[in-house]
Amino acid sequence: MSRKYFGTDGIRGTVGQPPITPDFVLRLAHAVGRVLKKTESRPTVLIGKDTRISGYMLESALESGFNSAGVDVVLLGPLPTPGVAYLTRAQRASLGVVISASHNPFADNGIKFFSAKGTKLPDEWEQAVEAALDEPPSWADSATIGKARRLDDAAGRYIEFCKSSFDSELSLRGMRIVVDAANGAAYHIAPKVFHELGAEVICIGCSPDGLNINDKVGATHPQALVAAVKEHRADIGIALDGDADRLQIVDADGRLYNGDELLYLMAADRLQRGEALPGVVGTLMTNMAIEVALKSRGVEFVRAKVGDRYVLEELQKRGWLLGGEGSGHLLALDKHTTGDGLISALQVLSACVRSGHTLAQLLEAVTLFPQTLINVRLKPGQDWTKNQLLADEMRRTEAELDGNGRILIRPSGTEPVVRVMVEAREEAQSRSTAERLAQALMAQ
Repeated sequence: MSRKYFGTDGIRGTVGQPPITPDFVLRLAHAVGRVLKKTESRPTVLIGKDTRISGYMLESALESGFNSAGVDVVLLGPLPTPGVAYLTRAQRASLGVVISASHNPFADNGIKFFSAKGTKLPDEWEQAVEAALDEPPSWADSATIGKARRLDDAAGRYIEFCKSSFDSELSLRGMRIVVDAANGAAYHIAPKVFHELGAEVICIGCSPDGLNINDKVGATHPQALVAAVKEHRADIGIALDGDADRLQIVDADGRLYNGDELLYLMAADRLQRGEALPGVVGTLMTNMAIEVALKSRGVEFVRAKVGDRYVLEELQKRGWLLGGEGSGHLLALDKHTTGDGLISALQVLSACVRSGHTLAQLLEAVTLFPQTLINVRLKPGQDWTKNQLLADEMRRTEAELDGNGRILIRPSGTEPVVRVMVEAREEAQSRSTAERLAQALMAQ
């Protein structure tokens, strides 16, 4: 069954345009409340948000929708997405709700949900909500209407949770860290986490005004972090995105490390400490160099569909702990139930502190394969899967790469384009091969 409103990570769009309008969001919360009440007589829902100005409006709409279905609401205020997941579990709530469009600009917003266990919800649950949206509302009467209250110390509780994931025998004393919170949900949390663990903290992207989230700062614009690390002669720089579930790191030399490299570092640190690591989950886009490096150390590597929810599903199915995406969504399921930029950063920092090595030293054995990505816009009605010229070119290319590279051709989930990605050990081969495949794709 296809979904009408839910995408790969909740419901997202431009504020003021369907579905991100107050009337729809109220209906959505009412529908979710009715789904919850099928299994609970008096559910409680936690609502957190990032720093977008539209969060006030959407928060009110969600509160009204849930209350109208007889569901109690606890308002958390600005809080990272993984913080909402943690508190949902810690507070024994029925559901966690996040108002955020993650790394998108301020004009967008979205709604995403976490289960009582602090995990992303399955497709079946989203389909049940969409079915409830098509049904007429069932308003609670005055005696059964839901109540709302605010959890005033939500940020402090989450700060302590993050710090608890860092080895108590280690300290960040002597480290100068630049923290870029993208003017987003972690603006008042990330600096305190690193400072309270002993680091000297320099902040950028920690002054939200409702309009500047992800604006030339954060994990999707790491140039600001690179410049700040060099300017302040910092040991390391940490960039989060607007809802703080993804991570990018810069070292003292200004070199940027993406999620693929950080995932390998986390895995290698566990191996170094003698921990069992049967396997790691990446995605279809994970750089092949990571797969090669892990397999050389006897660690199985499995690729899930793009999206951290699919990485999580694969980890749960296999009983593994580590997974992630190149974008910086990293999961360590023995630390948290979902991807968490702060906790992932602390795992990387603990590896550096424990070993006494820099990021460059810890990752000197891994050199990412050059990767070329070309987006090919389709003609109306074009079925690229039946393109024989493309199929023939793919066979020739795979023979040329001979196991020393990788081809991935997949449709975009958000726009009418097909993404052509090629990895090879040499950049020239990667680029020329991707161009040949793109030309074959456009030829029919």
